Amino acid sequence: MTATAEHAVGAKVTRLEGSDKVTGKARYASDYPSENPAFAWIVQSPVPRGQIVGIDVDGALSSDGVVAVLWHGNTPTLATDDPELAVLQSDRVSYRGQVVALVVAESIEAARQGSQMVRLRLRVEDHDVTLAEDSPLLYSPEKVNPNYPADTEAGDPDTALANADIVVDARYQTPSYHNNPMEPHATMAVWRDDSLTVYDSNQGASPVQAALAKAFSIDKEQVRVVSTHVGGGFGSKGTPRPIVVLAALAARTVARPVKLAATRQQMFAFVGYRTPTIQRVRLGATSDGTLTAIVHDVVEQTSQLSEFAEQTAVITRSMYRSANRRTTHRLARLDVPTPSWMRAPGEAPGSFALESAIDELAFALGIDPVELRARNEPESDPETGLRFSSRNLLGCLSEGARRFGWGGRDPRPCMRRDGRWLVGSGVASSTYPARVQPSKAAATALEGGTFNFQLAAADIGTGARTALTQIAADALGVPLERVSVALGDSRLPEAPLAGGSMGTGSWGWAICKAAEALTERLRSTGGQVPQGGIRVEVDTSSDVADQTDLARYAYGAQFVEARVDVDTGEVRIPRMVGVFAAGRIVNPLTARSQLIGGMTMGLSMALLEESIVDPLVGGWVNTDLADYHIASYADVGDIDVSWLDEDDPDLNPVGTKGIGEIGIVGTAAAVANAVHHAVGIRVRDLPIRLDKLVTHSLSSVGEDAQSV
Repeated sequence: MTATAEHAVGAKVTRLEGSDKVTGKARYASDYPSENPAFAWIVQSPVPRGQIVGIDVDGALSSDGVVAVLWHGNTPTLATDDPELAVLQSDRVSYRGQVVALVVAESIEAARQGSQMVRLRLRVEDHDVTLAEDSPLLYSPEKVNPNYPADTEAGDPDTALANADIVVDARYQTPSYHNNPMEPHATMAVWRDDSLTVYDSNQGASPVQAALAKAFSIDKEQVRVVSTHVGGGFGSKGTPRPIVVLAALAARTVARPVKLAATRQQMFAFVGYRTPTIQRVRLGATSDGTLTAIVHDVVEQTSQLSEFAEQTAVITRSMYRSANRRTTHRLARLDVPTPSWMRAPGEAPGSFALESAIDELAFALGIDPVELRARNEPESDPETGLRFSSRNLLGCLSEGARRFGWGGRDPRPCMRRDGRWLVGSGVASSTYPARVQPSKAAATALEGGTFNFQLAAADIGTGARTALTQIAADALGVPLERVSVALGDSRLPEAPLAGGSMGTGSWGWAICKAAEALTERLRSTGGQVPQGGIRVEVDTSSDVADQTDLARYAYGAQFVEARVDVDTGEVRIPRMVGVFAAGRIVNPLTARSQLIGGMTMGLSMALLEESIVDPLVGGWVNTDLADYHIASYADVGDIDVSWLDEDDPDLNPVGTKGIGEIGIVGTAAAVANAVHHAVGIRVRDLPIRLDKLVTHSLSSVGEDAQSV
């Protein structure tokens, strides 16, 4: 679609790079050509804890096509202080699947064959990979991701719980989840003298550039990171991973370009995952549903290598009003890979516990779940006391209830039946912070009336390239066709990563500022553009720092219909409704896709996804998409997505809030609440497998239910 200057933002614009992607012209990390490249294959530890006492690489080196084998005994020292990137630097094994060697060969087949001939001698030590609420290893971290206090308390929650008319006290569990983007982690590394170029799949070229420069003790200007197209990340590519460092090490060792791509199985080991959680939520309330106490305690895991503390209980700090609140996080250092970001870190698992507990309270009180949430709506942020820049949760709940047909719902479980299927409905709230980070951008006016913007942003399949072009066109007041945006290259002005739902807000701010500066320059030249063009570069650091202290969040409401087969316990979700308040929507077409994708991922989280740990071998056993189940087309019913028009001038010049993550928040709870409404069984440990339902003899449940 062509958008005019008056309405580029808000128009349904198809992806500008769409044709390149469907015709194969778009180059991903492994697609870049190079002269005489070598190929690498990773050797992983078969044990979760121990010491490498010897590595025999002779067999690998004598294998056809193998040109080098890297291991801790012959790998140059890296200057990184990030334990995740200090690959092949130590004889210690800290988790099953850790990289212990790298085979480089003339072909990928030869590299793989050579990797099977590397012989490890290991001193195996006792390991612990099981998260437990009573683990003696538990400790309180100083902070949780990204920089929140681990614990908070206000009022006297213990006394308030003791005096409450009614108390909900329940434990909820979520398993480990693994990011599975369509494109695996992959890099091609090329050294020219002391300068390094990597073609890498990541969520931010600038952070990868900085990490590589530090690791190899060279200037940032000597490192170029190219990531023009990225096939998804979900957080796993938000920080540099071992792949990019290994490729660079190998390329320097063999003095030629090296390509390295992780297999799907390998990606379950060293590119991050969502920590499992054990959560206890206690809610105290009066008989009319007013919350008098909210307590949310979380137990989760981290690794022996480095600490990552997911902010699971942070969502509870600002969601509902109560004078007495406490949230805590406790970690256990286990012999596992380090957890990391996965779509809506913290909010996704935390909302399952909080929004399930709210539903349990509504059921116990006999109050409609939507009404209960409305009764506990805060006027300001309960945690900070700050004014909300905008908070339209009640509008989302109201519109969602209307679109779903919530009115007249019988609150009693097991009251609707359609043949073999018991039918129920559930609701949950969604929220996610509306963050921005400083960004740079450049804008150039060219002869002929066209304009080019440059910044090292990342389009990880979200449509960022298209949205930023729309923002630039509006900022200049010109048709979309006269604007182009270059991104995905660290040589462009530095930009923050695509993560935390802050990309469009951060990058869009820089583009608006660049457009303003360019417009001013053009005024000074009377609109005349010299042959070389007019270029400006801006930095929003001071603008972002000057933001007024406000509580900035996006909100949403999720409504779900669940059907449960009384004979098999099979759960089907024929329809979901999501209504969101996320500031100004730049591109309704791609925004809708993002929200549907998030809700689909939440459905997958609720019913299917689970990384299963074998405590004997010390690692996950379902490390491929045959055994790690995710929602497929047949699992997803009708998803109705909409949003409220929201004008929030206290966000950024475009008025956007992030939409990449809020879609997953609350979905799992809405599904669990709908299943409870259908069959009267409360599943508090995800996923909701049929074996957790069939043990309750569903065939006799709902005999008095109304047919639908």
